[in-house]
Amino acid sequence: MSGHGTPIPMTSHRAAPLTGVAEVPGDKSISHRSLILGAMAVGETKISGLLEGDDVLDTAKAMQAFGAEVVNHGGGNWSVFGVGVGGFAEPDQVIDCGNSGTGVRLIMGCMATSPIAVTFTGDASLNGRPMARVTDPLALFGAKTVGRSGGRLPMTIVGAAQPTPVRYVVPVPSAQVKSAVLLAGLNAPGQTVVIEKEATRDHSERMLAGFGAEITVEDSDEGRVITLTGQPELKPQVIAVPRDPSSAAFPVCAALITPGSDVLVPGIGLNPTRAGLFYTLQDMGADLTFENPREEGGEPVADLRARYSPNMQGIAVPPERAASMIDEYPVLSVVASFATGKTMMAGVKELRVKESDRIDAMARGLRANGVMVEEGEDWWSVEGLGPDGVQGGGTCESFLDHRIAMSFMVMGMGAQNPVTVDDGTPITTSFPIFEPLMTGLGAKLSQA
Repeated sequence: MSGHGTPIPMTSHRAAPLTGVAEVPGDKSISHRSLILGAMAVGETKISGLLEGDDVLDTAKAMQAFGAEVVNHGGGNWSVFGVGVGGFAEPDQVIDCGNSGTGVRLIMGCMATSPIAVTFTGDASLNGRPMARVTDPLALFGAKTVGRSGGRLPMTIVGAAQPTPVRYVVPVPSAQVKSAVLLAGLNAPGQTVVIEKEATRDHSERMLAGFGAEITVEDSDEGRVITLTGQPELKPQVIAVPRDPSSAAFPVCAALITPGSDVLVPGIGLNPTRAGLFYTLQDMGADLTFENPREEGGEPVADLRARYSPNMQGIAVPPERAASMIDEYPVLSVVASFATGKTMMAGVKELRVKESDRIDAMARGLRANGVMVEEGEDWWSVEGLGPDGVQGGGTCESFLDHRIAMSFMVMGMGAQNPVTVDDGTPITTSFPIFEPLMTGLGAKLSQA
């Protein structure tokens, strides 16, 4: 399947018990950052376990367009021969970031303080997403932007010839915005300061320190204060990408709602800024355990074991947990459908501006399958029907959103009747082996 081709409907049927080992791909967030920081270092960065989905491959092509040498050795093993901070060449072609909001925003950041002009585009979904949240702070460095109305792609950014460091308070919790500003600050003199009122995933801070940047993180009355000293020489690294917790969410959640299931998902990154879903599932009464906890590449890792959990209860998810599980709310809402009682999810307005309006997309699809949903601008609730109460039988729109498509495929595995999505092709952007991995566990998926 291709995330950019002809729509291909997919249907998920009620499954036999899901059993076995689910070896999910590498972490998407860390894969993007490994390629970008490798391109900004001097020398060869070696990466193993890179996620080879469309989103990350588009970032690899972009780094090549900036002058870095990017080599695919096969099996998730890659090398990036970087050009150094401030060493980017002006691309000869438009940078197509496909479906990836993370990719385009991080790439905008890393080029915004170099004196080059770059035009960005993407697929229909990405071209409809707001970019002002990134281009506004990049303008403070001196970058200039011309795009479509509403700050949308296609868009050209002219990087600052004489960038100035900035002090920026992130207005809404967003690791993408924070990371874009920090990447821009690498090629600005002096200190760039980013202040987060709510902590978001901290892969950028961890990886910048690993590449040799001078970066400090402090908690203050203002929030989480990140200070980066610009114009370092980044040192190439050897990076083992942990497996993606956002991808692990799908086999884990499928096991919880499919009778008789017992699935082991090994080597999952459990960075505290990413693991909110798993703690939420445990709060609901899920039979989910962490086995063999360890540290790999500076990140906490464990094996997750998920078993069928017919006694889950709806809960109010703590709003302060939202930043650590923002991408997992769609599949959480599916699990909530199979719980007993109401699950309330608040403080989640960021879901409105993802690859799709994920609150609207999931509410439509859940209702099409007999589930009662209420929603507001930054909250929604799902009325659980119990372990055998979800009827299914509906057709859902994916809205070119990989997580929406996969969430409804999970729903079909536990529902009484099959669940269909109008287009399963976006799944390859983040989880190219989703279909064979899930069918290998016992899922029944079919394409039209």
